[in-house]
Amino acid sequence: MIPGKYRSVSGRAANNVNCGLHLVIQTSSLPEKSKVEFKLNKETPSFSGRLLQHDLERNYSSRQGDHITLASSSMPSFPILQRSSEEKILYSDRLTLERQKLTVCPIIDGEEHLRLLNFQHNFITRIQNISNLQRLIFLDLYDNQIEEISGLSTLRSLRVLLLGKNRIKKISNLENLKSLDVLDLHGNQITKIENVGHLCDLRVLNLARNLLSHVDNLSGLDSLTELNLRHNQITFVRDVDNLPCLQRLFLSFNNISTFESVCCLADSSSLSDITFDGNPIAQESWYKHTILQNMTQLRQLDMKRVTEEERRMASVAAKKEEEKKRESHKQSLLKEKKRLTINNVARKWDLQQHRISSIAPNQDRKVSDCPQDPSQLRGSTVSAFPEETGSLDSGLTSALQGLSVTDTHLVEVDGDTLSLYGSGALESLDRNWSVQTAGMVTTVSFTFIEFDEIVQVLPKLKIKFPNSLHLKFKETNLVMLQQFNALAQLRRVDQLTVDPQGNPVVNFTLWKYYVLFRLSHFSMQKINGTEVTQNDMIMAERLFGILAHVASSELPQYRLISILGDARKKQFRYLLETKGKKPGLVNEENSDSKRLVGENTNRATLNYTTRDFYNERLEEIKEKKKFCKMYMEDLVKEATEINMKNEALQKLWPQMFIELVRDAVIEIRNKNSYMKLCLQQITDQK
Repeated sequence: MIPGKYRSVSGRAANNVNCGLHLVIQTSSLPEKSKVEFKLNKETPSFSGRLLQHDLERNYSSRQGDHITLASSSMPSFPILQRSSEEKILYSDRLTLERQKLTVCPIIDGEEHLRLLNFQHNFITRIQNISNLQRLIFLDLYDNQIEEISGLSTLRSLRVLLLGKNRIKKISNLENLKSLDVLDLHGNQITKIENVGHLCDLRVLNLARNLLSHVDNLSGLDSLTELNLRHNQITFVRDVDNLPCLQRLFLSFNNISTFESVCCLADSSSLSDITFDGNPIAQESWYKHTILQNMTQLRQLDMKRVTEEERRMASVAAKKEEEKKRESHKQSLLKEKKRLTINNVARKWDLQQHRISSIAPNQDRKVSDCPQDPSQLRGSTVSAFPEETGSLDSGLTSALQGLSVTDTHLVEVDGDTLSLYGSGALESLDRNWSVQTAGMVTTVSFTFIEFDEIVQVLPKLKIKFPNSLHLKFKETNLVMLQQFNALAQLRRVDQLTVDPQGNPVVNFTLWKYYVLFRLSHFSMQKINGTEVTQNDMIMAERLFGILAHVASSELPQYRLISILGDARKKQFRYLLETKGKKPGLVNEENSDSKRLVGENTNRATLNYTTRDFYNERLEEIKEKKKFCKMYMEDLVKEATEINMKNEALQKLWPQMFIELVRDAVIEIRNKNSYMKLCLQQITDQK
């Protein structure tokens, strides 16, 4: 008996889809009522209605086989097929041998007119004994144990080949099947798409449930309209854009994670239906709008119709994504420019330190508490910011060609941190910083800047950034403990970070204790990330307390007053403000008063003078000495001349006195004449 209804390629009712192959086989127990229709046309199919499914992943419904007899042949391994003449007349063009427990293909003689042959659900391991069926159009070997495609070279008229659910590992031996319209290889062990480029008439290719890891080698399949690749291990897709007629592509349940791995699909003008469900990419938030934005021709996505609203939303999301990419690109450019600038500053710093190291032996520089090894005075720089060897995006590389890498300094505000690279960055403290930005800055980082240059801008730092609490120094040539004295002029410092790189002072065991002692009025909380304890403060006082006492006791009175002038004014002002307050309130303000009063008198005598300021003072002192010398010489010369004149006067005075008396006596000898003369002089003066 021939089965009452045969589901062909789709696994669903054949009358729902018109793919160029229309097969309806109906029969009943009465031969005279049986109806057989087998029509095959090559007209262009219409794909209205539901999509053509070629999974064939569900078992066909059970049906009864033809009434046949398998007789033994002279060759014991191959049974011979025999059908009655009545069966041959009724079902001359087809033969169904499903579920016959066949392990080999039987010998089929006298059936050269067959057009449909069905071997479903058997145990056949090899295709053979059908080479004489040259009119065969439909061959179904679904659910067998075939390991290799073979024995088909003479079947040049074959249009439908169903080899799903077998053990095939490689696509091969299809060279002569150039008229093939449907090829079903789902449920096998195929790892690569190959040897199908000559099938120019193939319209349906089913490779679901195989072991494919990528999709390529599809060139030449110019008639392919449907490609099923569900349930594989595919990570990327290529060559699909070279299929001019492809309309449906099923990629569900694979390992596709990025759109870039399937970007060739955007270049396909014919693709209208596609599925990605079950892939990692389908879990991404940008999945749907990215697919719709790049594949505008799609009508269905994941078996759901694409609406105009979805397209509009995809367009909006794509614009946002594009803006985000542009911003990301901009940030990448800025980041790369920052890296190049820092490297340039580092190289300049390194050259500067080399020059300092080379001239250091010729300078009379006295540093009491730091090593004089030039190699220790120069910190490593280039190693701090090595050139990145990783490859950059081509677009980013081209954009970077326009960036300037000659910048000698960098100023960056990142959150609450102000970072200064290079001595030129110190000029930024003269900017008109907004109140909001300046108020947010709590950390100031100095890198590749001489500490002596930093000292000169500390008063500006205190004014411009009043909330700065944390100072960081890296590659700043902190070489002696005395330099920390300069930080006492700041308003407040809660944390101090001195990087060992380029700051030899951290090699001293007691440097932290000196900082705590000298800056005790700040009540520092952390040094290099380590919490400051009460024991640390006690130890600092024990180690350096006598130093401050000696320094203050050796200073002259006038010098001590000049140093402590501001501190005493603050103390006096504080005393006036707290006068009359309740004792309890005063006690509560002890911590604040410490800062208001300023530094301790003894500690204030420990100050730091920069090299440049010291040199300026030396020049000033020289000028003053020169002026004083000239002034004293002039005074001595003038005094000498006065003395010489006085001595000459003493010698001449007796004679001069006699002459003065004589002249006076002569003038008043005639009283009337003298009076007239005097009156005349008075009259002339008027």
